[in-house]
Amino acid sequence: MVIKNVSLETVIGVTSKIPENQMPEIAFAGKSNVGKSSLINALMNRKSLARTSAQPGKTQTINFYNINQALYFVDLPGYGYAKVSVEAKEKWGKMVERYLKKSRQLKAVFLLIDIRHEPSANDRQMYEWICANGYQPIIIATKMDKINRSQLQKHVKIVKQGLAVEKNTTVIPFSAVTKQGRDEIYTLIDKILTNKDDDMPETVEEA
Repeated sequence: MVIKNVSLETVIGVTSKIPENQMPEIAFAGKSNVGKSSLINALMNRKSLARTSAQPGKTQTINFYNINQALYFVDLPGYGYAKVSVEAKEKWGKMVERYLKKSRQLKAVFLLIDIRHEPSANDRQMYEWICANGYQPIIIATKMDKINRSQLQKHVKIVKQGLAVEKNTTVIPFSAVTKQGRDEIYTLIDKILTNKDDDMPETVEEA
């Protein structure tokens, strides 16, 4: 995948209608501060098109980035921030659920998990929720540059066990600092868009 043109095309809130896009969509979900904006920016080859809110958990929109006039990266709002009110969490949940159920072009959901820590209860809930809506999440284990390379597989195993992932779930370690893992994600997206998912790896380890 070669990124030539990107733009923030659509932003929807809790009362907005889900856009009826004609191009495939790839969604990104993750806990606040897991590095979701950094991942999306790295994939788009942009420094700050996807912006992190100054107040984690306050961003309550779904953002659609047009990639090469060929597909959309869909940035779902971060979850799990303790200071967000119960009411705000409920509104966020309903908005995301509405998107997962009504989007006709959603091809895959990437779930970001901080590789340094065992998945939280919110992470597990989100994983199960995505599965319940008919998708098998692809796990992006972020911040891999924060751990020793010798510990990589140990931490990948912790992520898998913590989420109780389904068999053959793909896990890709990623670093926004070094961009390790980006090419593997590009390759996986290409396979998804061409429906070549029969040979997707269970775990992608950096060479």
